[in-house]
Amino acid sequence: MRLMLAALFTVLTCATHAQAQPFPSRPVTMIVPFPAGGVTDIVARIVSDRMKTSLGQTVIAENVAGAGGTLGVTRLFRSAPDGYTVSIGQWTSHVGAGAMYTLPFDYLKDFEPVSMLSIGPLWIVGRKDFPAKDMKELIAWLKANPGKASVATIGVGSGAHMCMVYFANLTGTSMQFVPYRGAAPAMQDLAAGQIDLFCPEAGQTLPQYRAGTIKAYGVLTPKRWFAAPDIPTIDEAGVPGVVFPFWHGLWAPKGTPKDVVAKLNAAVVDSLTDATVRQRLTDLGHEIAPRELQSPEALGAYHKAELDKWWPIIKASNIKLQ
Repeated sequence: MRLMLAALFTVLTCATHAQAQPFPSRPVTMIVPFPAGGVTDIVARIVSDRMKTSLGQTVIAENVAGAGGTLGVTRLFRSAPDGYTVSIGQWTSHVGAGAMYTLPFDYLKDFEPVSMLSIGPLWIVGRKDFPAKDMKELIAWLKANPGKASVATIGVGSGAHMCMVYFANLTGTSMQFVPYRGAAPAMQDLAAGQIDLFCPEAGQTLPQYRAGTIKAYGVLTPKRWFAAPDIPTIDEAGVPGVVFPFWHGLWAPKGTPKDVVAKLNAAVVDSLTDATVRQRLTDLGHEIAPRELQSPEALGAYHKAELDKWWPIIKASNIKLQ
């Protein structure tokens, strides 16, 4: 009997000790819902590498790509709400794809926002010998040649896709969309003159612009992009209202304890003040999310506003998955 009581006491003591362990007591996994090497993967690895300093545990980036990023988001939805699994996300995975796919979760009800991370621009670029030299001429050419321009997309509902759908709707133009598996092959064909136009994340295509292998018509931001200040905003170029920031955020599963979310948030905020992190994101062409957008509540409100803005536009476009 005494042996049984002693064994029970040991089990209870161990269980109590396990429950009392402060978060985090083991590595954290950060799901990246896109392939390795892309801009979201790079942002994730920059931030996660620095978060370990604040958390005292390694943060491991794990790529779970597919279905516009929604496979990775679904993986987060099915994870335990203990803070040991989080996910980076961006416009495509958390706005565009959500209007296209039937999903088992609700973006606003089934996740805990942690923090906004960074904001980078999209821009409209063309092959170097495309006839139009600026945005005014581009619109005129598209109107004079309806449906003739070929435009690269990297997934139905992606930022690159919806950028040009939105642009076409507002300018009364039409074009032929050509699907690619990723930005890299699309850029290869654009530089080779095999495709006419593209609306990629600007940071990863800046080297081609600087090398003169592509031309840029306008950035889809309210102000000029610090990395290419010679390129006008889309507003300045003559298409008011086409503002399309390409942002990244971090989420945890619904039900993650508030103190755990607070620790994750503090680790992100601390990371975003680090000089090395800031420089690496700047080199990528991204701006650090403003401090007022780095709270869980601010990311939640920003995300809701993006869904409210874009889902009606996407659904009205009647885009079909293929």
